[in-house]
Amino acid sequence: MRIRATVAAVSGALALSALALPAAHAADGGSSFRADIAKVLAQHSSGKAAFTATSAPIGDLNVSFSDFKITKAIKVGTTSKVTTWVTYKLTHGADVDVTDSNVLTGPLIYRGSSENPDNVQGGQDPATCVDTSATTATCKGPIDIDPRTTDAEAKLRNSQAGTWHGAALAIDFDSEKTAVQFDLGTTLVQRNSTLTVNASPEPVAKGKTLTVTGKLSRANWEDHKYHGYTGQSVKLQFRKKGSSSYTTLKTVTTDSTGNLKTTTKATVDGYYRFSFAGTTTTPAVSAAGDFVDVR
Repeated sequence: MRIRATVAAVSGALALSALALPAAHAADGGSSFRADIAKVLAQHSSGKAAFTATSAPIGDLNVSFSDFKITKAIKVGTTSKVTTWVTYKLTHGADVDVTDSNVLTGPLIYRGSSENPDNVQGGQDPATCVDTSATTATCKGPIDIDPRTTDAEAKLRNSQAGTWHGAALAIDFDSEKTAVQFDLGTTLVQRNSTLTVNASPEPVAKGKTLTVTGKLSRANWEDHKYHGYTGQSVKLQFRKKGSSSYTTLKTVTTDSTGNLKTTTKATVDGYYRFSFAGTTTTPAVSAAGDFVDVR
């Protein structure tokens, strides 16, 4: 089961072109939900003025969304599905019963503009809502991102790392009414990063030179491997044995394959690590400290 929307420009206007919803509604052996939703949306837009990009709700279901809360960043690697939970407030008319099994809602995130997004991600399951008054409810639903999905429309591309926008939708199967609202918030969808370190020789005589090497890599969503992240500033840090904090010794730049190499003088026993501050497309990461015994 999956709530997913692909938002496209239709006759120069904003509309939902596809939406898959939980299969429980297909138990009667009826047509696929893609076809059902396409029919509802075609009826909804027929003969009406073109939609315009707006943060107000779009649709004929009497609902709106607010207080959209999502994590600041979602780290996506090369193999495992990542689930992020979103909470939001749903305000609805007296004629909408959000506890009815025929009324479904869920959060979405999209990359690019709402008129013509590059990608849209939603949840495998709809949100769960709890009434807080006669016309409001608090809802919590998942965003499930699978880097190995076979769905061409949902497949991540490396160029899509960075800022994504939040949206929410609702559909009433009984009335065949829908609503979607864009620009509810933002999050970063990032290519997961790894960082290694090795200081040698070990042990080392006091005052001698240590060579510290490592590699900064990040997920490639297109070939499902990790590759070196080039031209990035990474800090070499040291933590004295018995201390709980690291101090920065110098800044090193990754080479054309993401490798790091530098030298430093050995003074006392302690741990060396590389630390990367991150970018909008790639999360911060620090290597586990490598202990060096100084004799």
